[in-house]
Amino acid sequence: MTLHLPPGLAVTMVDHVGIAVPNLDAAIDFHVGTLGGVLVHREINEEQGVEEAMISFGASGGTQIQLLAALTPESAIAKFISRSGPGLQQLALRVPNIDDAMATIRASGLRLLYEQARRGTANSRINFVHPKDTGGVLLELVEPASTL
Repeated sequence: MTLHLPPGLAVTMVDHVGIAVPNLDAAIDFHVGTLGGVLVHREINEEQGVEEAMISFGASGGTQIQLLAALTPESAIAKFISRSGPGLQQLALRVPNIDDAMATIRASGLRLLYEQARRGTANSRINFVHPKDTGGVLLELVEPASTL
């Protein structure tokens, strides 16, 4: 199935690709030590039930890799790893305004996972488009904190 984004959805770039990992430290070591990436941010997000790290490659401000490890067995990442194993979990698109993006998504008939935007990495605002509406891809919409 092809991923079709609604007309009028303002996407400025791919923000990051999320990878579910069973061990965050080991994943950081691989992406930094072996692949030559730079750890630019690490945090615990209790609301999302994850510990995460953002890894950058090349010029700053470009697309990053987000490593996601579960904090609890009930978290979405733990369930993902249990169901699918470690690996690519989501594609995140940067938008200038999450509220406008959510309105566009809803107006097109697509479903969002959350009624309101939630806090994401580094105080960004996020929401997810249901993968059943996007050809099986969990699509994250990200408004970075710097645009607020």
